[in-house]
Amino acid sequence: MFTVFSKPGCSYCEAVEKLFTIKNISYTKRTLNVDFTRQDFLDQFGNTSFPQVVTDEGVKVGGAKETAKYLKESGLL
Repeated sequence: MFTVFSKPGCSYCEAVEKLFTIKNISYTKRTLNVDFTRQDFLDQFGNTSFPQVVTDEGVKVGGAKETAKYLKESGLL
């Protein structure tokens, strides 16, 4: 299972969520200013872009491109 740190209106966030849904991969969506603040995001990930994906084991996968690569390398795609 994965956690997607997302923000409203982010096309890359929507693409990652759609990929998880299509491939029936479980994920939890956390949304900026609903589930976490910008400062929380900066503290956890540094100054980077949305989305950021994390595994249940706490592995920081990265953004949309890194997530697709991770899923492919893990045999989930």
